[in-house]
Amino acid sequence: MLTAAIAIAAAQVAAPAPADYRDTANWLCRPGREDACTVNLDATVVAPDGSRTIEKFTPAANPKFDCFYVYPTVSTDETPNSDLSIDAAERRVAMIQAARFRSVCRVFAPMYRQVTMKALRAVMTGQPSGADPVLGYRDVKAAFDDYMKHDNQGRGVVLIGHSQGARMLSQLLEREFDGKPAAMKPIISAMPIGFNLDLAAGQRTGTLKSIPTCASATETGCVVTYVSFRATVPPPAKSRFARAAVGMQVACTNPVALGGGSATLDAYLPTGSLIGSAPAFAWSKGGAPVTTNFVKLPGMIAGACVVKDGASYFEMTLKPDPADARTDDIPGDLMVGPQRLDDWGLHLIDMNLALGDLVKLAEVQAAAWEKKR
Repeated sequence: MLTAAIAIAAAQVAAPAPADYRDTANWLCRPGREDACTVNLDATVVAPDGSRTIEKFTPAANPKFDCFYVYPTVSTDETPNSDLSIDAAERRVAMIQAARFRSVCRVFAPMYRQVTMKALRAVMTGQPSGADPVLGYRDVKAAFDDYMKHDNQGRGVVLIGHSQGARMLSQLLEREFDGKPAAMKPIISAMPIGFNLDLAAGQRTGTLKSIPTCASATETGCVVTYVSFRATVPPPAKSRFARAAVGMQVACTNPVALGGGSATLDAYLPTGSLIGSAPAFAWSKGGAPVTTNFVKLPGMIAGACVVKDGASYFEMTLKPDPADARTDDIPGDLMVGPQRLDDWGLHLIDMNLALGDLVKLAEVQAAAWEKKR
């Protein structure tokens, strides 16, 4: 009994302290200050003839709703779980994925003690990670609770996350919102992108029993989610994404065509990598380097939700013209040296493929939510 008591006491002493989200240093992005979401977001638009224009970014002057964003696995900390200090990796991903939503909403993005890149690499090589995934979830829940208590003030909110961040949000939805209509009232929609959210085959619900995938742009209280792959490189048989257990399928909602079908995407492609650094890319043949943080290639990228060979995913198709001056391809594959990891698909640019469309959809859904309240 004494030994057990000592062990319990030791575990209690060793347990990390709860994160304090009244401390604004624990927020990656918050409205009303200069931070990771207020960097320059101008985009270089490359026309088929190779000419370039700059699309200026303008944040909303008085946004009527909020966005709560949880970032993917990017931490370069050398521990299994990250700390709460904001590093270059977190600032970069907020710029690439979340900051553009400031054109329509106030963006709140908490730091959380996520499973780090080092721990992920250990798992990928069959080693124990030593990470505690529950710690990250507790942080995200605490941050959302703090936001609801101190910042929401009756506003609608869109939940946005990618990869590990999408998993955090999916768990939050399942545990705190699924089957709870009162709790769902402020939720305009949820966008857990780059994560296998399972549905009953042919249905709009599954893991989330009462929160369906979105079927129209004016539907609210629903989920927009997908995992993306090139049409030319579909999910392999043992893909980590796009494949579910028997009788289930991974949810896919095309943010441009929620009712189904293919559509041209309003892609904002980052000129830097989601993780680490990226070599310079030639966006046009013989063109000068792009100096903005984003590139647009109008009309060149299309997407459709497909079910093929037992996989359900967002299929990205390029429409290159060898005769025009633009690149015939785009970066976005996960590479280890010269080797492309096909089972990851276009995970690094999941959100960027349809980022403009996701922002527009959030705005339309927010207007629909406002009319229904």
